[in-house]
Amino acid sequence: MFGETFKNFTIHFNANNPRVTFSSGDFMAGQISFDLSKETKLSSITLTLNGKAKVQWTTQGGGGGRRGRRRRQRRVHSARLEFFNFSQIVMQENNAVPNTTLQPGTHVYPFTCQIPQGNFPSSFHGVHGSIIYSMKVEIHRPWHLAKEFVTEFNFASHIDANQPHLLAPLAGSNTKTLCCLWCASGPISMTVCTERKGFVPGELVKIICELSNGSSRTVTPHATLIQKQMFYTHNKCNRRLQMKNLASVDGQPVNPSSSEVYSDMMLPIPPNTTLTISNCPILELDYTVDVSLRIRGSTDLKVLFPIVLCNIPVYAPQPPPPYQ
Repeated sequence: MFGETFKNFTIHFNANNPRVTFSSGDFMAGQISFDLSKETKLSSITLTLNGKAKVQWTTQGGGGGRRGRRRRQRRVHSARLEFFNFSQIVMQENNAVPNTTLQPGTHVYPFTCQIPQGNFPSSFHGVHGSIIYSMKVEIHRPWHLAKEFVTEFNFASHIDANQPHLLAPLAGSNTKTLCCLWCASGPISMTVCTERKGFVPGELVKIICELSNGSSRTVTPHATLIQKQMFYTHNKCNRRLQMKNLASVDGQPVNPSSSEVYSDMMLPIPPNTTLTISNCPILELDYTVDVSLRIRGSTDLKVLFPIVLCNIPVYAPQPPPPYQ
């Protein structure tokens, strides 16, 4: 019945960015619109802003032996957090008139509200959990159950890449030799650095490698951007780890018996990558740049760099105006 009366229900946000992204303390403005197929009485329209996190995964338990296997059961681990939840009235009946009667056609109601101030984590949808920010609109009619419409919006926690510890360059090195029976190769080594630790989605991570290959095999530098998702129950009694490769790039091969070879790689960060999450007790999200030398017939030589994905890019100072 409701679906026949109310059609084309939409919640439109007036946002200044293409991803319709908001942050702590931002004002949200927009319009609620719907079409009515017939004359309808309404008592009120309310909206509710909600921010929450939830995680859930299952493990297989049970003891050893045949009896233990028969008793083996799945165990569910879960946790929930609510960051905020508040409501406000968009339209309410007049005290002098019990209910508002709307005519058939399109009806539009503007709204304005403010996201609470707080250190809330960014929106995220993962394998075993999510952080969701949503707006719920309820339409109340006399002698009817309220009808709910819910839409999610993207929330970004403010992380500034201009902080000193995020502007500092990163460097690391590693070395190994290859052994075959009693013979050992010359050393294979790499020294790797990046220009800084903080980046924004869509940027390129410049990786500078100094390579030496004292072996008889060709080696190839390779870089991978790894996302690590950590899910926790309350007090972090239980946890679940999920790893995901987001992007990779290969460098130029290094020939045998080569030294002081310099190689640059540009590792792309996908534009829609979620920001680093370190401010949620039950869900964490961090990123690592894995730089490796791929060696045929042997394990890779690795150097790992933790990076932080921010929403405020590095500020490029403008040159002073020319002297007049």
